[in-house]
Amino acid sequence: MQHFVSELESKPRYEVRLGRLAFRGFDRNTNKPIFEQKRVDVLLSVDIVSLSATKNITDVILVAGDSDLIPAVIAAKNMGVLVTLWHGKTPHNDLERVCDERRQFTDTVARNFLRPQPVANP
Repeated sequence: MQHFVSELESKPRYEVRLGRLAFRGFDRNTNKPIFEQKRVDVLLSVDIVSLSATKNITDVILVAGDSDLIPAVIAAKNMGVLVTLWHGKTPHNDLERVCDERRQFTDTVARNFLRPQPVANP
């Protein structure tokens, strides 16, 4: 996962938003620590709405699956932004419905995305 995030961060015109992990205790069965990621939805929502409102974007490619981002998606669409959802196997029905386009993000897609791209001659 870290390799994938690093590759995304190195690409032009891509932003990666990582939240913070919050410790939530220990699993009763395995005694392993439980962590929950926080702030990501809010960071993404703020970016989507502020960039849409200032007309700095025309398209959003959203890699998500839950319904927390629906208000930001609706706001962006109301400002004329095209929203494409890249999701896993089962995105939230309402999120899938409000996005303009939908694509399934598979392991094959991830591998193809990380494949070295040819460099154009200047």
